[in-house]
Amino acid sequence: MPARDTFHNAVKNALVKEKWLITHDPLSLDVGGVEMYIDLGAEKLIAAEKEGEKIAVEIKSFLGGSAITEFHTALGQFMNYRLALMEEEADRILYLAVPSDTYKTFFALQFIQRAIEQYRLKLIVYDPVKEVIVKWQK
Repeated sequence: MPARDTFHNAVKNALVKEKWLITHDPLSLDVGGVEMYIDLGAEKLIAAEKEGEKIAVEIKSFLGGSAITEFHTALGQFMNYRLALMEEEADRILYLAVPSDTYKTFFALQFIQRAIEQYRLKLIVYDPVKEVIVKWQK
């Protein structure tokens, strides 16, 4: 099992504050002989429905030396995880969780914005200190 991201618990706590039930920590998938682990699986029940919205969240801290290198890795993971979810849990929506400081700086760059649009990335922007979600970008 892979190591947890630095801000794993901050994102987990932020989701719980927004009334998400953490169902998997991590969410494991075995697709075509390849084992993968997405950081979190969560569900939000909707009062009038039996089943609610299901999400999977890949958490990134962007604390390394190169934001673009970390973005390349995150994008590759996101695309592979999305493909795996389409095969195993098509009703679960995948999000990439990024810290608010990184979102305001690196994710505001024109090239990164084009990549987000091109690859249809769904983002959760979180504050790692306050342990809250600042923005959902669907």
